[in-house]
Amino acid sequence: MAKAQILPRDFYLDPPDVVARNLLGKLLVRRYETEARSRRKTERLAGRIVEVEAYFGLDDPAAHAFAGKTERNAVLFGPPGFAYVYFIYGMHFCLNFSCEPEGHGAGVLLRALEPVEGLDTMARLRGLDSASKPRLLTSGPGRLCQALSIDRETHNGIDVTSARSGLHVEDDGFVPGEIAASRRVGIRKAADRPLRFTIAGNRFVSG
Repeated sequence: MAKAQILPRDFYLDPPDVVARNLLGKLLVRRYETEARSRRKTERLAGRIVEVEAYFGLDDPAAHAFAGKTERNAVLFGPPGFAYVYFIYGMHFCLNFSCEPEGHGAGVLLRALEPVEGLDTMARLRGLDSASKPRLLTSGPGRLCQALSIDRETHNGIDVTSARSGLHVEDDGFVPGEIAASRRVGIRKAADRPLRFTIAGNRFVSG
């Protein structure tokens, strides 16, 4: 098997629906650091991307960027390949990647992962027993952020095309097979657009 490669910046230059589809099957990787007994330990947490949603920025009433650039959504209007993290319902963080050329405001929301590496740590971060079903770890945008300890203060604006950032996406050669398209979840505006993409039949797709 070929060595996994971090996705380059030009991967994110395409329209969000194209980027979203192409992200399916790739690995989201988080370099998680803990400190125990005065020693720093680094662990790799990783999950295969199985569910995403595309948002078209200024042309999409459901997008955070629709009303224009603000301090909150500025990352979306910057260069492609950066993490945009927001807080929702007063309890969950959600991870997105900026895409298209600078100024467009487009992005892709990550909705679910199939956990691959670091499952025990993911369970602990989720407040679950290590014997819990793997599907409970990263099925849903809030769950996956909690399982990988992703938050706005630490990760908003991080360059996900850099190996030094601690958060990136890898291509390990996995081919996802059939991709299904459906309506996006939990929105009212532009709700009829089929911009939610999943790996068909994958059991880790959110409910």
